[in-house]
Amino acid sequence: MSIDETNPQSPASAPEPPAPAVPAPPRTRWAAIIWGVVFAAIAVSALVLLGDGERGEEVSDWILSLTPASITAMVLLALGAVVLICAATGLIRRVQRRAASA
Repeated sequence: MSIDETNPQSPASAPEPPAPAVPAPPRTRWAAIIWGVVFAAIAVSALVLLGDGERGEEVSDWILSLTPASITAMVLLALGAVVLICAATGLIRRVQRRAASA
């Protein structure tokens, strides 16, 4: 039995179904990675500083000896670090979106 090329029901003349759309690969969530690294560094630092009894006493003596000016400077430094991290994550997100649209 041969396939009739003039018959619209024959498999040779059937239109091919459209190819399924290829989904975009998932984006890497860089903000979560960066904040995770920051919190892990803070946790490791706290464990190192406070893990030993002697160091814990030295840290508490140091904290009690801080002046209001030094506390203000440290708060401003911490806020600057938060702003820097937020800016870095925003920049990475912008580059990632620009690369995805290209």
